Amino acid sequence: MRVGFVGLGAMGAHMARNLHRAGLLTAVWNRTASKAQALAAELGVIAGANLKQLAANSDAVVSCVSADADLLEVTRGVAADLASGSLMIDCSTVGAETARQAAGLLEAAGVEFLDCPVSGGVEGARDGTLAIMAGGSDAAFTRAMPILSALGRTITHFGPTGSGQAAKATNQIMCAGIIESIAEAMAFARAQGLPLEKLIDTLGKGAGSSWYFVHRAPNMARGEFPAGFRVRLHAKDLKICHDMAARFGVALPVVERMLAEYAELIARGFGDEDVSAAFRLKAELFERTNIMSAPPRPPHRDA
Repeated sequence: MRVGFVGLGAMGAHMARNLHRAGLLTAVWNRTASKAQALAAELGVIAGANLKQLAANSDAVVSCVSADADLLEVTRGVAADLASGSLMIDCSTVGAETARQAAGLLEAAGVEFLDCPVSGGVEGARDGTLAIMAGGSDAAFTRAMPILSALGRTITHFGPTGSGQAAKATNQIMCAGIIESIAEAMAFARAQGLPLEKLIDTLGKGAGSSWYFVHRAPNMARGEFPAGFRVRLHAKDLKICHDMAARFGVALPVVERMLAEYAELIARGFGDEDVSAAFRLKAELFERTNIMSAPPRPPHRDA
């Protein structure tokens, strides 16, 4: 199967490389053409001059783009030039309704659509160990497995179109709570004067550990937040969760808190930092009480 890849960002470029290693990649396209040209030269594949050319050289297109509007633009760009019986597999995080709109745009051309958002961060994209949540027909999922297997280790079909995005939204709510609690705990530990590297090594093996703690608490200890999963992108995802919950007349407290914190970080110019930058706001809680650099006082004992 000839696979074209659209969207060569922090995760997409690694995913395209993994498809190349599996002998599947034939063409790449990116809105910033120089990225596609550089990767195509590295891998010896076609850099599509446009989406039409990419589609004409593909039996399946995999996309990984930033927003709902981007996915619909890409879908319209490839719809006319993918042959009937082709596949489009979208690994972006978008709304479930957007996934259904994309599927509708392809249906008349006889092209099947799978919404396959991923989790696992840049590390998972690089190592081919992503968790992939799929929505679409059983037949399309079966046909897509050679492609998905090149990208991830845990691949689950959740149901019809949109189900993958609903599963990813669930994941993003969980991540919001984990990010908030780790940032708060690390700010607390720092205020207590604990050696943070030792703490991370010890608690990383305890009951409260998680992928985010092991991989992102070190950012907090260093006070450096190089982009892995950007603040502005998780804020976008949580807005999707907010809107999906609102259809039930429900507001989710964890989602609402993190949206407010991300809005503050973005307003201060930290929107392109990793989500571990949530630590900035939690650390300020202690800084405002002027105890950040002071060791904890021993308990008072009566003489």
